[in-house]
Amino acid sequence: MTIHPRRGSAVALSLAVAVVASACSYGPTREAPPDIPPGIPPAAGAPVPPVDINAPGRTSDQLRPWAQEINEQMNIPVAALAAYGNAAETMRQTRPECNLAWTTLAGIGHVETRHGRYRGASLSDDGYALPPIIGIKLDGSPGFADIPDTDGGELDGDTENDRAVGPMQFIPESWRKYGVDANGDGRADPNQIDDAAVAAARLLCTNGGDLSQAENWQRAVLAYNASREYVMDVRDAAAAYSVGTTAP
Repeated sequence: MTIHPRRGSAVALSLAVAVVASACSYGPTREAPPDIPPGIPPAAGAPVPPVDINAPGRTSDQLRPWAQEINEQMNIPVAALAAYGNAAETMRQTRPECNLAWTTLAGIGHVETRHGRYRGASLSDDGYALPPIIGIKLDGSPGFADIPDTDGGELDGDTENDRAVGPMQFIPESWRKYGVDANGDGRADPNQIDDAAVAAARLLCTNGGDLSQAENWQRAVLAYNASREYVMDVRDAAAAYSVGTTAP
C-alpha cells in the first residue's frame, strides 16, 4: 500500500469529485471477494452500545469492552474499533439522518493506513499512530495532486506542500474544516484516532447526507478520496467487517 492522493489523503482530490461521481454507477462495479456481501452501502455490522458522548474524558473508552469482544476476528486494534464505534454513535446522536455505520469508517481506516499500522507504525492504547504517519509531499509530481502548504507545516512538518496526516490521512486544509477533539484532551489532533474518526464521520455526513442510500454513500466516500477504485476498496473492507471477518 502506498500513501497517495488517491489512497491516503482526505479530499486531496476534492476538485475532481464531480467528474468522478458523474462517471460512477451507483451500485457495485465489481464482484465482492468470496464470502463478503456485495452491494452499496455495506451493512452496519455489530450493533454499537449507547455512548454518553457528553461525558468528560475519552468517550470511546466506554466501547472498549465491545471492541475487545470482536476486534481479533477482524484484525482491528481495540483503540481503532472503539474510535469507529464512538464516531458512529456520535453521529447517531447528533446527526441521526446521516445513518453512518462504524463499518464504513473502519473500511476507510483499513484502506488509508491499516488502522494506524502503515509501514511498521502501530496504534498505541491512547489512540496515536507511532511513529506518526505522514503522507508523501503533494507537489504535483506525476500522479499526485499539487497542494501548496496551507498550515505552515504545523500538522505535516512541510512548509512547501501539504501532506496527509494520521491514521485517517487528513490533509491540513480538510482537518481545519472537519477536525474535532473527540478524546477530551482539549485539542483536535489528526494523529489521534478518536479525533480523526469523528472528523471523518463529519466529512462523510456533510458530503453524503443519508448514507443508507447507495448514491449518497458513494458520493460521501468519493468526497473523502475521489477514486472509483478507492470506493470499491472501502466497500469491500466495510462489507467484510459487517460480517465480522478480516478485510481483503
